[in-house]
Amino acid sequence: MVQIVFYEKPGCGGNARQRALLEAAGHTLQRRNLLTAHWTGERLLAFLAPLPVAQWFNRAAPRVKSGEIVPEQLDAPSALALLLAEPLLIRRPLMQRLDDGACLVGFGTAEVERFVGMGAAAVPASMEGCAAASPRTRCQTPD
Repeated sequence: MVQIVFYEKPGCGGNARQRALLEAAGHTLQRRNLLTAHWTGERLLAFLAPLPVAQWFNRAAPRVKSGEIVPEQLDAPSALALLLAEPLLIRRPLMQRLDDGACLVGFGTAEVERFVGMGAAAVPASMEGCAAASPRTRCQTPD
């Protein structure tokens, strides 16, 4: 199985479900806090650059949900500056295979299957987005 660096928001229910699926498939995770990792533009672009700018963003982030930030209206340099300044805006999880350094953003099940394989683990059609029970329920922000 694969060893993966898994950048997450601690306390996020969606990330917890994603981790559980990866571990059930036999993968080993090295968990990292996405919000406190020491990101540089170059390091973050290693994950994000293959995607359109709008797909770099966490759609559940309060500033995106409120419409204050509209990812489709941003160019790459402006978007990267926002993400570096406020990591809560980064789409998660970010994953990196330790064997070859390949990176993946988000948890689209087809992409994760191609990235590391899920074996016999039962994977729902979608594992992206907030796992909170209602729009009024939020995951706890770590201290």
